[in-house]
Amino acid sequence: MMEVAAGPWTEVFEGSERNGESLGSSTLTLAPLVADSPSIRRSQPIFINSNRSKGVESFSSSVPSIPNPFPELSKSPVLISSLPPQSSDKHLIKVYGEDSHSRSVWVSRGATARDVCHMLVQTAHCSDQENWALLEVHPVLSLERCLEDHEAVLEVQATWSLKGDTRFVFCKNYAKYEFFRKPMLFFPESMISDSADVSKGMTSSELIQQNLLRSGTCPEIQGFLHVKEASRKAWKKVYFFLRRSGLYCSTKGSSKEPRHLQYVADLDDLNVYAVVNGRKLYGAPADFTFCIKPSKNPVRTQDLKILCAENEQTRTCWTSAFRLFKYGKQLQCNYQLSKSAPRSLEGSKLPDGKSKSEASLVAMDFSGKAGGRVIQNPTEAQSAEREEGQAWRRREALRCSLPNLNSGARPSSIHKSQPWFHGGVSRKEAQRLMEKQGLVDGMFLIRESQQHAQCFVLELCYKLKARHYLVIACEDGGRKYFTMDDGLTLFIDLLQLVEFHQINKGILPVCLKHPCVCVAL
Repeated sequence: MMEVAAGPWTEVFEGSERNGESLGSSTLTLAPLVADSPSIRRSQPIFINSNRSKGVESFSSSVPSIPNPFPELSKSPVLISSLPPQSSDKHLIKVYGEDSHSRSVWVSRGATARDVCHMLVQTAHCSDQENWALLEVHPVLSLERCLEDHEAVLEVQATWSLKGDTRFVFCKNYAKYEFFRKPMLFFPESMISDSADVSKGMTSSELIQQNLLRSGTCPEIQGFLHVKEASRKAWKKVYFFLRRSGLYCSTKGSSKEPRHLQYVADLDDLNVYAVVNGRKLYGAPADFTFCIKPSKNPVRTQDLKILCAENEQTRTCWTSAFRLFKYGKQLQCNYQLSKSAPRSLEGSKLPDGKSKSEASLVAMDFSGKAGGRVIQNPTEAQSAEREEGQAWRRREALRCSLPNLNSGARPSSIHKSQPWFHGGVSRKEAQRLMEKQGLVDGMFLIRESQQHAQCFVLELCYKLKARHYLVIACEDGGRKYFTMDDGLTLFIDLLQLVEFHQINKGILPVCLKHPCVCVAL
């Protein structure tokens, strides 16, 4: 046998030389050198700590630390960013605006709809911080509902189908707690069951006030509803009863006898949705359609109980009663928190309730000889602000009415930059937008008229109905004006018209209060 050392390997030639005999054949094998070769070190995984602050102290000690420009976001349960946070407890959701653009939001597992809305209000630079809501929208089935402020967003998203196009939409909702302010508008006497309790000598209004203020609920509701029969296109008119124990229907007219009552659904396991286009999609007899479905199951057509009311007030009464019976006292707590929400937002308010941007601004009175004084009384400050605005309007109207005024001195398109102006949207789209943001008294928008050239339409909500007022363009003394009362009151532009009716009703049934706006995220 002969060994030839070549590098770290040894060639071993095994011949047939055994006892002096040669067999004439040989084999070649490679064997590693073990004795003379150094020990082999294999690469091992190196653990890299996620917190590298200790490791960079050696070369970053001379560099000054950069302060966090957004300290209020570090304590928030919601983070908006394109990169995932360090904590593994964060989950990504997508929220859409009303312009179909979306924003990705990192939320914690316990983040509620109120938390998401508060963060979006701050990041979207909304002008006010109240009456915002998160909608759960099912475009294919034309269903939508407003999430309650206390609902966990991830729990709601967990009930969605993976193949569906369900989404969250961030928008205004003025009517979320309106039934606490005007209960008789939402619960008419004709729909309050006579078994609610008249034995105590209480009127319907007193009964509703007592239930809403004390227990956060409402009395028993009754009335006819059209119901879509299962696996059929036909609709049937049925008398329903909504009680704390659940939803019932009568098998014999409007009879309340126990033998005629049929149990329909348990309120604790239901969610109520508004149907956007019930006539076209489901063949509903009216536009005031809503449905109920199990809250923990994905939305399927066979699980929907589709109902249709005769008018908007009836539908609003049923859907509001569903919410009150299901959540009870929790809704009243949400209402109280919503009133104090602007003062409790972290980073946006000071302890005295004023925002940081307003902390350096004070109301001043320069009418005296002392050179000006600070107005301490809030009521006096508001009055001075209103008077100053009216005086400015009078000066502006006088300036615009001068005979030598250049027609281009004041832009005629000043209304296009206002949040209440919606351009050339159709009447149906405008009404749909107002319904989504809550049909509360004083909500309004202005759009271009599709039937009259150079005219506009003022859409105003009053008593759960959208009313339409034609704004006509006219000329007087070579000057263009706008009017709603055949020239009795003239306005130099739509902005002046809106500001006037925010203080004075004029021909309107109520002053303009809440602009119907579209939010772009």
